[in-house]
Amino acid sequence: MEEKSTTFDEFDNYNSLTRRRNLLPVWIKIFLWMFLIGGTVSLILLMAGSLMTHISLSIYGINATHPYSMTGLLISLLFLFKGIVAYGLWFEQKWAPQAAIADAIIGIAICFIMMVVIPFTSLKINFTIRLELIPLYFYLVKMRNIKKVWENM
Repeated sequence: MEEKSTTFDEFDNYNSLTRRRNLLPVWIKIFLWMFLIGGTVSLILLMAGSLMTHISLSIYGINATHPYSMTGLLISLLFLFKGIVAYGLWFEQKWAPQAAIADAIIGIAICFIMMVVIPFTSLKINFTIRLELIPLYFYLVKMRNIKKVWENM
């Protein structure tokens, strides 16, 4: 007697299935969780920001003390975008590598502006070397390398 194929056969061959998440190195997975939490906190801060008097926000050298200031909104939106990208990568969405590449490019551009342009236009901000550029560069390279494989899985 021949066994009939069912819709659950794909679960019997669990060794042949590879997950997109396995393409990500451990250090990116750690940052994914940090930004999933950061994106959630950012969303909460945007919703409850009027109830809070002083919150210290900072990313890429941009600092703010309230989520409803211009810089506070920028920081909150950056964290929210990073949270969305982290969600896409963790839950293996097809659009996630392209969004991660955009995230890395935006991060590199903001770091470059905060490092090179802003110190010459604002007397309050001194020249600093942004060390965030190092992991952002490797993040960009890794996402560009796995983009084709990710999209074809």
